[in-house]
Amino acid sequence: MSQPVFESSISSLRLLNRGKVRDIYEVDDKHLLIVTTDRLSAFDVILPTPIPDKGKVLTALSNFWFKKLDHIIPSHLTGIAPESVVKPAERDQVEGRAIVVGRYKPLPVEAVARGYVEGSGWKEYQSKGSICGIALPTGLKRAGRLPEPIFTPSTKAEMGTHDENIDFSETERLLGKALAAQVRDTTLALYRAANEYALSRGIIIADTKFEFGLDASGKLFWIDEALTPDSSRFWPLDTYSEGESPASFDKQFIRNWLESTAWNKQPPAPMVPADIAQKTADKYREALTRLVE
Repeated sequence: MSQPVFESSISSLRLLNRGKVRDIYEVDDKHLLIVTTDRLSAFDVILPTPIPDKGKVLTALSNFWFKKLDHIIPSHLTGIAPESVVKPAERDQVEGRAIVVGRYKPLPVEAVARGYVEGSGWKEYQSKGSICGIALPTGLKRAGRLPEPIFTPSTKAEMGTHDENIDFSETERLLGKALAAQVRDTTLALYRAANEYALSRGIIIADTKFEFGLDASGKLFWIDEALTPDSSRFWPLDTYSEGESPASFDKQFIRNWLESTAWNKQPPAPMVPADIAQKTADKYREALTRLVE
C-alpha cells in the first residue's frame, strides 16, 4: 500500500480546481489531468484523514467501467499516459491515480439512477410515497427493489452545500427537452448494464450517480467518475435482505461511524481513527476485487 495522498502538488501544470476528491489540472486547451486523491467527503464535508489507496481504487474502477460500457456512451478517456504530461519528479503523484481526459462542458445536473429504495429516496418514500416526484407502489420496504430503475436527478451543489433532488420537468428546464431525455435514457441504460454485470459478481448496485458533458458540437460524453464506491451504493448480494439497511462496500461504513459520534455534520469533520480508515479502505478494495480482479 502506498503513502496516502491527501492533496496533489503538481507545479508543471496549472491547477484549475480542487474538488472534494479530485484535483484538476490544465494540460492544454483540449485536455485535463485529473488526479484522484485519497480524500473522502461525507455529508458534503471533506474529512481530514485520507483513506489509504482510495484514489487508486477509484481510478481503476472508473477506468474499468468507462471501457466496459463505452458501447452505450463514449467517455472522456483519451488513452494519454498521465506520466507523460508531468515532470519526472511528479510522476509518483499520478501513477495509478490520474487520467488525462478530454475537456467537455459539464452539465449542471447530476444524473442519478436508483434501482432500490434507500438513503434520501427511502426518506422521501416514507413521507410522500414517491422519489423526486415519481409515484411508487405502496408497501415497499427499506432497501427494497423497485419495479423498474428510476431516474432521479439532482442539482450540483457548491463545496460545503448539499445537492438537491429535482424532478424531470426541472431537468428539462435546465437542459432542454431533447438533452434531458438523452441524459435520462443514457443514465438508465448504464445503470441496467452495470447492475446486471455486478450481480454476476455478487454485488448489487443499489443506486449510482453519473456526470455528463458536451463537446463543442453538442455530443454527450460520460465524465468525472464511473460507478465507484464514492458515487454508488454497493451491497453484497449474499447478505442482502429487504427491510434493513444492508452492509456495503462503499462509504456508508464511514457515514455510520460519523453518525455514531457527536459531530454535527458541519466543518470541520473529526479525525478518523486509523482502524476506521483502514476498514474503509478494505471495503473499497473489496469492491474493486469483486468487480474487476
